[in-house]
Amino acid sequence: MEFELSEAVSDARKKAREFALREITPSLARKCDLNEEYPADLRRKAFESGILDYSDPWKMLVTMEEFCRVDAGSGIASVATLFGMEVIMLFGTDEQKQVYLPRVNSGEAIMGLAVTEASAGSDVAGIKTTATKAGDNTYVINGSKMFITNGELADFLVVLTRTAQGGEKRHHGLTVFIVDMNSEGITRNKLRGKLGVRATNTAEIVFNNVGVPAKNLVGEEGKGFYYIMTFFNISRIYVAIQAVGIAQGALDRTLELLERGGLGNIETEKEEVLVTLGEMATRIEASRLLTYEAASRLFKFNPDPKLTSMAKAYAAETAVFVTEKALELTGVEGLAGDLERSFRDAKIMEIWEGTSEVEKLIIGRTIGRDRNKAKAEKGS
Repeated sequence: MEFELSEAVSDARKKAREFALREITPSLARKCDLNEEYPADLRRKAFESGILDYSDPWKMLVTMEEFCRVDAGSGIASVATLFGMEVIMLFGTDEQKQVYLPRVNSGEAIMGLAVTEASAGSDVAGIKTTATKAGDNTYVINGSKMFITNGELADFLVVLTRTAQGGEKRHHGLTVFIVDMNSEGITRNKLRGKLGVRATNTAEIVFNNVGVPAKNLVGEEGKGFYYIMTFFNISRIYVAIQAVGIAQGALDRTLELLERGGLGNIETEKEEVLVTLGEMATRIEASRLLTYEAASRLFKFNPDPKLTSMAKAYAAETAVFVTEKALELTGVEGLAGDLERSFRDAKIMEIWEGTSEVEKLIIGRTIGRDRNKAKAEKGS
């Protein structure tokens, strides 16, 4: 399948590339990583420049790729201020869409998604945060969430809670709410010492008898697990493209350093170096095409969870492979420069939004389900 991007999307990529090279300077990327500092000015400039066009998912895809190609931490931080908005777009009421989405689309507000807990990471059905009905118009939330992107900065969060016990099926009884982060009873604790993407703001959120209006319930009570799984089938494509960007950026930097050492002629490198470069470039291109195909199906409202999981797992592992090889090829110069940061950033891609093991489990289950379905159809 060919992926010839439209002129508008190609232009968006060019503008994103130019912006990233101009604004995400090596000193800014280094400072945000070392100090674990959120790049607020970069986010503001990105919105003011008009290159964050959330009305076109293809434009956002290539923009995220180019930002991560320069620096994943500050790049992701500046575009992830709408993290979780798809839950409201797909399942929210008209009033919720009108109240919340314009604010984040314009850059006026920051939002996030709160699902993960200390004892419930990949096991979403294991969450313990509760929402108890208090009268006809209010729910009260108690519990805590961990590793929440934008947690310390968010104006509101989309929060997954348990409103009923699920019995044998633990994923039943989960419900999503939009929570105003200025509500009484909320404590935010910024998390420090992350492995990678340190420029992103990550926090623990504690809810202590937090009242939430019933009108902030998203969709139907008890259907939250399905809403979050739908969201993951979207967000995993964006993680895949982040990984592609990281890998491409690492290859770019490797070639720059090798050219500097070889006086500008890559062809004079040893054969084993050229073979490694060839494998790095091939894996990057395969990851990109796999991600674009998964994105193409999603953007046509025909997502393929198996393909999405393939893209996310393979691109993440490619990012780790490429950044590791980049360090091996460049030695001390790479270890002392931004390639070391790229390696740390790459490893996160294998973990968040579903570990590589979870993605492969989904792939395997889907293959088995499809095979059984084909057998049944053949038998009938």
